Amino acid sequence: MAETRLIKKYPNRRLYDTAISSYVTLEDVKGLVLDGVDFQVTDAKTGADLTRTILLQIISEEEEGGEPIFSSELLAQIIRAYGGNMQSLLTSYLEKSMELWADQQRALRERARTFMDASNPMTVLSQITEQNLSMWQQAMDSFRTEQADGSRGGDDGDDAGEGGRAPGGSSRGGSGKR
Repeated sequence: MAETRLIKKYPNRRLYDTAISSYVTLEDVKGLVLDGVDFQVTDAKTGADLTRTILLQIISEEEEGGEPIFSSELLAQIIRAYGGNMQSLLTSYLEKSMELWADQQRALRERARTFMDASNPMTVLSQITEQNLSMWQQAMDSFRTEQADGSRGGDDGDDAGEGGRAPGGSSRGGSGKR
């Protein structure tokens, strides 16, 4: 397992990544998050953990530009949850929901990747053709089975007798008068 990357925040508000011995921006830290790198941001003077604060700052900047994830109503509901007896339950619920969402996204990407090899368009067309042919063949087999079952002349519950005639020799639906 990789070691947690240490980023120090100095009083001048600059972030220093000790792994690469260089100052970094919030955009660089966002890149670490997107790449799945474990890191911790600490105050260079006190050693206090500032990771959550930096992550919230990144979220705040993301919310200001483009399409926000958090509506005003959702943010108000989250604020109301602070200090309540259900705060830890909400935290757990949100964490599990995001884990499930991320798992579903990974599974969807994996299915799409295995279904289509985007590097070769002919492979994609061949896979689609094979899938369509297989589905068509299954439908035709099912249709043939249904047709064969219907032509075997099984008991269809009709009491009209042989030849579709009602007793007395008249056609079904007829009055029987000549």
